[in-house]
Amino acid sequence: MNDLPFGFSSSNDRDKNNGDDGDDTTGGTGGSGDPANPFGFALGDGGAVDPSQLGQLFSQLGNMFSGMGAGMAGGGSGPVNYDVAANLARKQIGSFTPMLEKEHRAVADAVRLAEVWLDEQTTMPAGITSTAAWTPVDWLENTMPTWRTLCDPIAEQMSKTMDAGLPEEAKAFAGPMMAMIGQLSGTMYGTQLGQGLGQLAGGVLTSTDIGLPLAPDDLGVLLPEAIAKFAEGLDLPAQEIVVFLAAREAAHLRLFAHVPWLKQRLLATVEEYARGIRIDLGGLQNLATEIDPQELFSNPAKLEELMGSAASFEPETTPQQQAALSRLETLLALIEGWVELVVTNALGDRIPSTAALTETMRRRRASGGPAEQTFATLIGMDLRPRKLREAAQLWRALTEASDITTRDGVWGHPDLLPDADDLDNPARFVDRVIGGDVSGIDDAIAELERQFAADASDDDSEDGEDEPGKGSDPS
Repeated sequence: MNDLPFGFSSSNDRDKNNGDDGDDTTGGTGGSGDPANPFGFALGDGGAVDPSQLGQLFSQLGNMFSGMGAGMAGGGSGPVNYDVAANLARKQIGSFTPMLEKEHRAVADAVRLAEVWLDEQTTMPAGITSTAAWTPVDWLENTMPTWRTLCDPIAEQMSKTMDAGLPEEAKAFAGPMMAMIGQLSGTMYGTQLGQGLGQLAGGVLTSTDIGLPLAPDDLGVLLPEAIAKFAEGLDLPAQEIVVFLAAREAAHLRLFAHVPWLKQRLLATVEEYARGIRIDLGGLQNLATEIDPQELFSNPAKLEELMGSAASFEPETTPQQQAALSRLETLLALIEGWVELVVTNALGDRIPSTAALTETMRRRRASGGPAEQTFATLIGMDLRPRKLREAAQLWRALTEASDITTRDGVWGHPDLLPDADDLDNPARFVDRVIGGDVSGIDDAIAELERQFAADASDDDSEDGEDEPGKGSDPS
């Protein structure tokens, strides 16, 4: 559609460059079983590498890192090179058109209208105090703090297991070059993250499109460029599409603003999963096998290609991790199901295309939407659209059997939320709620408060250990 309301411009009217997508790469195979060559490096003539050659190679790689452009050797000392991630994502985004004032006003108008209608369908008050229209680069820059919070626990655990997984002879062989390997690990993860963020930035429609808020608190965001592209594939009134998406953004932010434990619970579940990560170093060995120093020096882009391939990992899922994944999947489904129901009830009698747009969003998730891409890339989790439908049906059944106050009251404490078994048997959950079974809720709330206090105490203790002269022996 070319005639979009609220000042939104069609992507046909913008000079966006869509030709900068990252190339798909595949890693090498095999590795080296030679104890004299534990990393499996192969030179041009196929010979093994002696320690002096390996030292020279790492030195040359370090020099090459420093010359591969801004950010390639930077990124701080953390587990992820975020400079690499940001640079790769910007490259993949390509050119874009800055937002105009009319587009900022358009977002504000759409959100304001949606909020009025949402007031009738939830007891949770508005969670948006300001609005913005973002370009893909705006989205990338403003959401990076949340990506750090989400990715660091996973990358830290990957780094630990990579170090622990190296054979002793390999560690002794590498010696002081282990720091270089750590830097390579951070760069590999940064490469993978950058490719994922670059793809997401061009397709996300709102700041909550992946299931949790990425923008600063209380800020409602729409991305007009992506919405214009999204609208072109639908034979629906563009004005209705914009208001529908604004209502979804507003509903998400109502939930997260007034359920203070919700975002932290999502992040904690991801961290719980990360603690069990055990990675196969075959990817790193394959990377080493693929390295031909002569080609690297003549074609630095080859290193980026190899790192992107080796960055993908297939961790073995433990029972504890599977339980964490199940909880995360269920919680995301409950959030999405609640938002879907509230938005449908608020807009259904006012916007004729509400049902069609709701189904479009479901299909978008089923075919791999932003939430699915994000969690598949970060932790290898495949979200199941069936769970989203079941969650929406559960919230609908509870609303019909009681009222919106009772339904929204379930978010008052994490122990009151439905679990995976309740999604399979919503009638039992509804009976439990409307039957007044709230035994132990006071104790549960008190326990949650004690947990928050304990977490705060732990943070203070960690800060104290970092101070000179405190904590364990620095040796």
